[in-house]
Amino acid sequence: IPKKLVTSVSGCADDSLAGLVSCNPRLRLLQGHRVILRDDLPAVRGRVALLSGGGSGHEPAHAGYVGQGMLTGAVAGAVFASPPVGSVLAAIRALAQAGAAGILLIVKNYTGDRLNFGMALERARSEGTDVRMVVVGDDCAFAAPGKAGRRGICGTVLIHKVAGALAEAGAGLDEIVEKVTAASKAVGTLGLSLSPCSIPGSKPSFQLAQDEMELGLGIHGEAGVRRMKVLPADEAVETMLEHMMDPSNASHLSLTPGCSVVLMVNNLGGLSCLELGIVAGAAVRSLESRGICVARALVGSFMTALEMAGVSLTLMEVDEERLRLIDAKTTAMAWPNIPKGPATARREEVPVPMDIPGKPLEEAGTGPGVPWAEQILERVCSTLLDIQDKLNQLDREAGDGDCGHTHARAAQAIREWMHSRPPPATPSQLLSSLADLLLEKMGGSSGVLYGLFLTAAARSLRGRSDPAAWADAMDSGIDAMQRYGGAAPGDRTMLDSLCAAAQALHSLRVPGADPLRVLEAAVQGAEAAAEATRHMEAAAGRASYIRSSRLEHPDPGAVAVAAMLGAVL
Repeated sequence: IPKKLVTSVSGCADDSLAGLVSCNPRLRLLQGHRVILRDDLPAVRGRVALLSGGGSGHEPAHAGYVGQGMLTGAVAGAVFASPPVGSVLAAIRALAQAGAAGILLIVKNYTGDRLNFGMALERARSEGTDVRMVVVGDDCAFAAPGKAGRRGICGTVLIHKVAGALAEAGAGLDEIVEKVTAASKAVGTLGLSLSPCSIPGSKPSFQLAQDEMELGLGIHGEAGVRRMKVLPADEAVETMLEHMMDPSNASHLSLTPGCSVVLMVNNLGGLSCLELGIVAGAAVRSLESRGICVARALVGSFMTALEMAGVSLTLMEVDEERLRLIDAKTTAMAWPNIPKGPATARREEVPVPMDIPGKPLEEAGTGPGVPWAEQILERVCSTLLDIQDKLNQLDREAGDGDCGHTHARAAQAIREWMHSRPPPATPSQLLSSLADLLLEKMGGSSGVLYGLFLTAAARSLRGRSDPAAWADAMDSGIDAMQRYGGAAPGDRTMLDSLCAAAQALHSLRVPGADPLRVLEAAVQGAEAAAEATRHMEAAAGRASYIRSSRLEHPDPGAVAVAAMLGAVL
């Protein structure tokens, strides 16, 4: 039985509604029932009230759509169970007593919902209440729906919105029924699932193999029309839309090129936001390729099936009036705050600035130091490529084992860069260009850390060529790494080698110091510091999550820094 984060299996529907009301000052519970009502019921006097509902487990439907401009109330049953007649009738009575000028029940096309809402309607009518009912069946799954008709699924949410906007504008019950009935005929929905769902305390209602997906299943886990191998998102979306608009499918949605639609990309509960965005983009592209204008796109969780990993696509054909109703304001917490404008895959991108104001232009690589710089960079690159496997092996203790790959990527990028053009002539411009290169090509935290170091070091070298400038540059680079990276000497990172080398380079500030001797001392200090990390406890970086008893080798970042400094000699 799958794990669920509930207080009790039997009370989960009640607890969920209580949580919703606790967090929303505009909602109230009807005492003794799973009924959510607007807190401003007196405002309903003289207007049409709207009531919907169904089983729990489809959150935020339907209680999330209670608010000004949408539903006046919502009735919930137990998980995947139709609400009882008594609760529906109690909700109708509450709205009638508030002075509603007629009540419309918006019901999804399931036998239990039709029976229970229908029975409550008949009872209310016998009490003299003006109640009507619209049944929504928007499922495009079955080519021959049969006597039961099309199931009511996520398209019902758009019907809530159309009806709510009409009621808020003061439309009468006859007008709302007429326009909502027309809108419900212009809506189609199709679902696609990668996994089953499970009622709290129960096993999943069905099984899907790891390489399978199911087309057209219902929001309670009812069987769909076809199981197939998992497809890439764009192909899956294309399959869904083809099925929805296939004229040979008796439950298809008839759309012609040039028409406008509202698109709803609905998370069935367990799909990641990343996947949902991919599906949404694919749907917009596919519809545009068919000549269909996506006047509005709503992307999110609107009508779920517990934790089912899947998505449904809903299309509603709209004209100007229907689009205005979709755009009308509502306080319902689950309705998204979408901008008034079409969705398109052809959105113009913001151009990238070609030159950064104030950044000095690179000088051509013709200075006397260019061959020297190329030789040093080539030795550094060769060294990093030679120790790639060693760095990976050291890094595996911290979990990912990619330190060698990351540094090798940097080495290859530097080589390709040098072959494409001579390096800049001045040390400042050289380090600045290397910083840009590593930020773009190296990847990982290392790329950013080296980028920080080189950018700050380059700033210290502007207009300077004296030996002391290199000591200042080293200190500036380390300061930048510490400021943003959060590590310090002794934390078992590349900083240990860098700080040891920097300490030795301070001798360059002494008049008459031999730069070669100072560099030799810096390399020796870095190598000793790298070896000393073997006995340190990691306090920063990914290795800090590993028990120190497992870290028996030197830190790979510190080893890489020492090796690069050694290659300079």
